Amino acid sequence: MNKQQKQLAEKILKLKNEKRALLLAHNYQRPEIQEIADYIADSIGLCRKAQQEKDAELLIFSAVNFMAESAVILNPDKKVVIPDKNAFCPMATMLPAEEVKLARKKHPNAIVVLYVNTRAETKAMCDVCCTSSNAVQVVNSLDEERVIFGPDSNLAWYVQQHTDKEIIPIPKNGFCYVHRLFSEGDILLAREQHPNAEVLVHPECVPEVQRIADFIGSTSQMYRYAIESPKKEFVIATETGLIDRMKREHPEKEYIPAYSEAVCSAMKLNTLEKIYLALKNEEPRVTLPKAIMKKARKAVERMTEITGR
Repeated sequence: MNKQQKQLAEKILKLKNEKRALLLAHNYQRPEIQEIADYIADSIGLCRKAQQEKDAELLIFSAVNFMAESAVILNPDKKVVIPDKNAFCPMATMLPAEEVKLARKKHPNAIVVLYVNTRAETKAMCDVCCTSSNAVQVVNSLDEERVIFGPDSNLAWYVQQHTDKEIIPIPKNGFCYVHRLFSEGDILLAREQHPNAEVLVHPECVPEVQRIADFIGSTSQMYRYAIESPKKEFVIATETGLIDRMKREHPEKEYIPAYSEAVCSAMKLNTLEKIYLALKNEEPRVTLPKAIMKKARKAVERMTEITGR
């Protein structure tokens, strides 16, 4: 942090303590935000942390909108504030609730499993949610042989490689624009330049990239794998914020971005200045209709019943 950032960080920490608020930061947030956050994790991990903090009534959720909505769904008695109300995930908007309705009509015998990277009103239309770390476990636990799955078609492809069930992706070409930046050529070049490194990629990457990886996993799984592995070098194919965290918390190892420009502009909309204002004014607040919250919570809780967390 520079001097100005440090001064602002001190003001945030002081105000946060006064209000007994929690600052939750996704793995893709700016380094200076990660440094002062109470918790850094993936979206559901942050929501779970908030549930455990019974005394915190104000949550500053530094991430994108659908993640803050998940925090509202799982913490209905807490006030959830997002620093920048325009921090929308493009992939989450690719699957409107109406498309889930149409898919159900077209495939009446299929069950609907939706990635948590969807808007709340869409989650409310599914049978069970999943994360990138538990998608295979969730799908294989179901009795149905046909599974409508969305919105990320690359994650759907990954699941299809680990199940005998029929996976029906909706939309057909839903994607995360950041993870689609990684190419097979990027990985092959990285292997040539770093022959001793292990290649870790996210299941939102295209199949060509997944096929040549050493490990495929969510941000939390990639983080744990790198920390626990005896290897000292890792090529990382996900948003650069995770690499910032790894370098800061475990500097004894080397983390090489598979593509250094893999940056989520929506995630980076959140800044220290906006976090300070969010704390001070307790807005913009994220709210949801009760009916949508209830239905979406049921889908998330079913996931928890299946996976145990």
